Amino acid sequence: MSRGQRIKDALAGGRGSHWHPTDALVRGAALGVGLVVVGGLIHRVELVLFGAPLLVSTLIALVAKVGGKPVVAVRGLPRTGEVGAAKSLVEVDAGSGAEVVAIRLPAGGPGLGPVHLLPAGTRSVEVVLRRDAWGEGVDLRPDHLVAGPDGLLVFGPVTAAERGRVILPPVHQLPAGLLPARARGLVGAHRARRPGDSVELRDIRAFQPGDRLRRVDWRVSLRAGALHVREHHAEADADVVLALDTRFDVDADVGSWSVATQDATTRVGGSLDLAVRAAASLAAGYLRQGDRVGLVDLGRPQLSVRPGAGRRQLLRLRNQLVVCARSAGWAQRPVLRPEQSPHGALVVVLSPFLDADVVELSVHAARRGHVVLAVDVLPSGLRPDRETPWGAAALRVLELEHEVRLEAMRRHGVAVVTWDARAAAISAVLREAARPGVRR
Repeated sequence: MSRGQRIKDALAGGRGSHWHPTDALVRGAALGVGLVVVGGLIHRVELVLFGAPLLVSTLIALVAKVGGKPVVAVRGLPRTGEVGAAKSLVEVDAGSGAEVVAIRLPAGGPGLGPVHLLPAGTRSVEVVLRRDAWGEGVDLRPDHLVAGPDGLLVFGPVTAAERGRVILPPVHQLPAGLLPARARGLVGAHRARRPGDSVELRDIRAFQPGDRLRRVDWRVSLRAGALHVREHHAEADADVVLALDTRFDVDADVGSWSVATQDATTRVGGSLDLAVRAAASLAAGYLRQGDRVGLVDLGRPQLSVRPGAGRRQLLRLRNQLVVCARSAGWAQRPVLRPEQSPHGALVVVLSPFLDADVVELSVHAARRGHVVLAVDVLPSGLRPDRETPWGAAALRVLELEHEVRLEAMRRHGVAVVTWDARAAAISAVLREAARPGVRR
């Protein structure tokens, strides 16, 4: 058996984190002593010649000066990251007298990775970590074992602590569209209903005490025979509330809707995956133009984030989206409290709209004075359940009910758009929804 094979076998064993002999040393010592003794008793030189090397190598391993506590540490691994490849550093201190370090390192993909044999003089190893899906996960667990001369004395194996990152949902550059403004801020990117100092004309009215002379419209004043002034709109920031429906997570295969996912992970390409990606992209677009954006988990309102602005708010929202997806599950009813949606805010409901409760919630939000945008994240190309003879009929009923819910929201003034990862229609829908008095 080679030294490398002995080290890998020891790494797969169950010994503790201390120096101890391997099975190869025990077998070598027993076989060497046995051959030498038996050869001496029966006067067979060939037995002594076979046993002497085993005995000598065992004695050398026993007298070798190995000691200290080897240390393997992971450096440069952030708590959060983006989808794709990232680098980290594994620092190694093998201790005194060691010759080889066996360590599990990732191979650029998920899982613990294969065993690598490194010289004991290695001080650091750069590893490439790759994650192609957002969410929580383990990136690296550097299980290791340190071997002395000929792999006959080893330290370990040591099961290291798991090191992972939170991969934030990706952000796609999308057109945010025109938003209804709430007249709270002094300046902003959107038109407010109150008068102000923007360049957009609001009205021309008769002069009143306190009006500035620079606002006098002399052409109108000369025609009317009295002073008239120009009144402009104020500019204000908008409040945006992203209402995420985490009660459902379905994919295109209708037959798998009743089957729970493994390890409670989000279905890749499913409705919750699309909703989280859409929420992150919309939040980035609105925050980039100076608006305040908040997050509401319709299934678990306690996980919500109050509206805020700036880059830190985007990071906070992306982290909270991962938390909401991790805690996703069935809830009796969706909840959107009045205090979670400021008056006049744009409410973006991201849901597959598989029940009437979320439709009722969206309509009530519109009746409270909000401009509501319903983003349908039901995956396209639904496939029927092939294990039942009525799978196609059930799918047709499901699609018709889904279309009825969307049409009911449209009739009650809710703007509806289907998310397709490009969101080409969102800008036009929001522009139409922002017009006062327009039936949507």
